[in-house]
Amino acid sequence: MRTDAALPSDFFEPAVCASNEPVKRALAHQSWTDENLCVESFHEEIRYYTSRWDALCPYIDVTPDMLASARKPFIVYALPPDGNFGVPINDHYGLANVAGEDFWTDPWRARKIRELDKLFRSFEVSEKVVPGREITVEYILQIGAEHFNAYDIHAMEVDGFVDYIRKLDVLILQVHAANGDLILTDVSMLLPERDQVYGSFCQWNIDYKKRSPGIYACVLAARWAARHGYKYYNLGPVGDYGYKSLLVTDLEPIYGIAMTDPEHPLARDPSSPLHTDFEPSQWNQISRPSID
Repeated sequence: MRTDAALPSDFFEPAVCASNEPVKRALAHQSWTDENLCVESFHEEIRYYTSRWDALCPYIDVTPDMLASARKPFIVYALPPDGNFGVPINDHYGLANVAGEDFWTDPWRARKIRELDKLFRSFEVSEKVVPGREITVEYILQIGAEHFNAYDIHAMEVDGFVDYIRKLDVLILQVHAANGDLILTDVSMLLPERDQVYGSFCQWNIDYKKRSPGIYACVLAARWAARHGYKYYNLGPVGDYGYKSLLVTDLEPIYGIAMTDPEHPLARDPSSPLHTDFEPSQWNQISRPSID
């Protein structure tokens, strides 16, 4: 289905719940109400909305009812590539095929990883897998607050992450220096149904920037994934992160949905995400384009 100009007049207005009790809905790894679904985002000073899972979660499922009830403009990124919703946007997920025969033996990659290992040879690495149901918002804020502040990740998106992992396991990697400094904390969710470990976020100590702790965290997570029988480590979107090329072997399309009034200020600003990530012809297109 593709929406068109015959949308009802109230389609682009916030939904109003008729009951005093929010109606909770659930789909795949997600649950939401009309009240907590949408998170404010801003392009310059123009307000629009993304979902509560936008910043930290992959493969976001939608329903037509969800899209209709959301505040507009509403942008959903990272819909499942094997689903029926969304259009391809101008970015990709970067996958590291850690089970590939030549992944660890590729000369350039192997040399770069040896260099990183040398930089961290005197540091202590710890790893643990925690059931997502045991993880609280307070704990995630404790280990990731600096990262969230730096990247303007809303507290509602942290809450969305904790919602998403309720039935999943989470890999937490930490690296400490000999003096006790915490160098990095890396958090990934385990997605056995996709044969993936997905890197949600990494908080690292800026005092150790010259050692490249962010990419070293990716190396550690990729190693863990390989040792535990996963095929892929997913480094997330790669468009703005050239350093990820060290590990990326495969690119997976990212699908999105942009619901907007074409006369909204966001739609009229050519530098907004409605233009940089989508073509205007794709706005309000819900279903996946058919391939003839």
